[in-house]
Amino acid sequence: MWNYNFFLYITTNPSKTTLYVGITNDLHRRLQEHEANKGKPETFAGRYYCHWLVYYERHTNIEHAIAREKEIKKWRREKKIALIQSINPELRFLNKEVMPD
Repeated sequence: MWNYNFFLYITTNPSKTTLYVGITNDLHRRLQEHEANKGKPETFAGRYYCHWLVYYERHTNIEHAIAREKEIKKWRREKKIALIQSINPELRFLNKEVMPD
C-alpha cells in the first residue's frame, strides 16, 4: 500500500485579515506557488497576498482531505481562527518550519 500525503492548509496575508483554505499533495511546492503569485489578481490567494502558512493537517486519504477542506471553507472566520489557535496560538507564520532554507 502506498503512503500518500495530502495536506489541508490555511494561509493568510501579512496583516492576518484574510484566510485562504486549500489542499495539496505537496505543501512545500504549493507554498512556493502562493509566494510566486502574491499580488496577482487572477487568484484569490494572489490578490489578497495569502502566502503565509498558519495551519496545516496531514491526511493519507484524498477524499478525507477534500471533505475536510469543504467543511472548513463553510465555517465562519471565528471558527477558523479557533482551529488555527488550537495548534498555533499566536498565529505565527509556519513557512520556515515547512520550507527550511
